[in-house]
Amino acid sequence: MTTADDAPGAGDGTAAGPGADDEVARVTSDPWDRQVVWWDVGFVLIVLLTASAMALGGGTDARGLWTAYAAMAVMLVGYAVWGAPAARSRDQRRALAYTVVLVATTAVAVAQGGLATFLLFASFTQLWMLLEPPRRAVVASVALGVATTFAIAAQQGFDVPTLIEAAPQMGIAIAFSVLLGLWFAATMRRSEERARLLHELRRAQAELAESHHAAGVTAERERIAREIHDTLAQGFTSVVTQAQAATAALDRGEQDRARERLVVVEQTARDNLAEARALVAAFAPVPLQGSTLAEALRRLADRFTAETGTPVLLDVAGATAPARAGGATGHAAADVVLLRAAQEALANVRRHAGARSVTIRLTRDGGGAPDVRLEVTDDGRGLPPGQVDGLGLAGMRERVSAVGGTLAVEPGEGGGTRVEVHVPVSGGAA
Repeated sequence: MTTADDAPGAGDGTAAGPGADDEVARVTSDPWDRQVVWWDVGFVLIVLLTASAMALGGGTDARGLWTAYAAMAVMLVGYAVWGAPAARSRDQRRALAYTVVLVATTAVAVAQGGLATFLLFASFTQLWMLLEPPRRAVVASVALGVATTFAIAAQQGFDVPTLIEAAPQMGIAIAFSVLLGLWFAATMRRSEERARLLHELRRAQAELAESHHAAGVTAERERIAREIHDTLAQGFTSVVTQAQAATAALDRGEQDRARERLVVVEQTARDNLAEARALVAAFAPVPLQGSTLAEALRRLADRFTAETGTPVLLDVAGATAPARAGGATGHAAADVVLLRAAQEALANVRRHAGARSVTIRLTRDGGGAPDVRLEVTDDGRGLPPGQVDGLGLAGMRERVSAVGGTLAVEPGEGGGTRVEVHVPVSGGAA
């Protein structure tokens, strides 16, 4: 019988693929081991009941009875040595060795008395349980049937009429055994296929979960990198710049100027500390906690002016709702995108533009596809070639795209650079 533990071809030397049988066996090994224990118990009970029936039923002389008992004892020993281990390991060499013992001892026992034919219930079943592929079980069943037929004939002196009389009965028994065994083998092959499909499903689920986990880790790393670039990195750049300016002022003996720079350094460091704590706690950006986007942009513009001396004109319209209630866009995540875009645009002005002034405009378009537009323009030299593909602007594009918005970076009308962000009023993705 082909069990759920074995792949097709396990008994005839073919392979079903590296590791496939082991995985299916792992899925179904425990239930099969429990079943084999019941096969053991059932087999021993049939042998003992047959021995008792022969002793109580009469019709067998003492010599024949002890001969039958000896054959049954050899059968039990053979099962313990080869049959039971083969049932658990699917070792076909042990199964074949036990099959020879089983056929021979069954025939000897049946030859001693008619009641010994009860052993056929166990013998035919064990052939299908142990032998693979099914054709081996068919051959063994025919061999057992022929041997039993001759054994029945031997009870009457082995004459031809007895042999002819026993042959049809045993033929029916063989046919029934083969048909039942083939049906059972087909059922077990379907169970094997179900076990294999179950394993493949579990493996696919595990691979999908691993893929999702890896994608989530990558996305989170990219998000954290953008957050650090847009907040902490820019803050630390400002701290370094202001510290250098304070040192230069001290060298020139300008105590008041140095003190002003140190105040900016302290405030920037405090802001950075708050941003770091917010990142760790996965809060909304600190500038938007409990305030509007317009207010956050005002603080951002004031700090930029204090740090660089470059005036920032802030023009805000229709963005006075608290960010926690939806803010300018109706969605806090989109307000965060606009704030980060303004931070990155000002950081690029600081690093590359050499501008004399900067303008930030926040407007709300109430047309057919309402959105909020953030525009940051400067009158500097513009971005160097290739800077559009830098980390900051690339991260800005990803943020804007995540909330269903658009980003444009292009030369300003009077020179410099213009950064324009459109975000849907409904807010886009969270």
